[in-house]
Amino acid sequence: MSKIARRQFMKLSAAAAAGYLVHPGSEAQAQDLPRLTEDDPVGMALKYTHDASTVDPALRLQPAAEQNCSNCAQLQGDEGDEWRPCAIFVGKLVNANGWCSVWVPKP
Repeated sequence: MSKIARRQFMKLSAAAAAGYLVHPGSEAQAQDLPRLTEDDPVGMALKYTHDASTVDPALRLQPAAEQNCSNCAQLQGDEGDEWRPCAIFVGKLVNANGWCSVWVPKP
């Protein structure tokens, strides 16, 4: 990732965190959250897609074929749900079959 992309990610992350902190007393349920779209600015910056099988394996760290949101440490929510909250895309749901460049293996 280039330094420019990293700076952009940090700015967008700070904005998302600030938005989350504006309403600390209101807890949204997962079903109330909007789904992340592939044309979302943060999603585009992090190369998010709803279908991990469409991502060029050369863009991913190893093991490329096994990477998707359902086996990422950032994914939250109930196992088995198709759309779940993600620690990276605060306030939005991601597809469990999706992928982004911030993928981290579950411990």
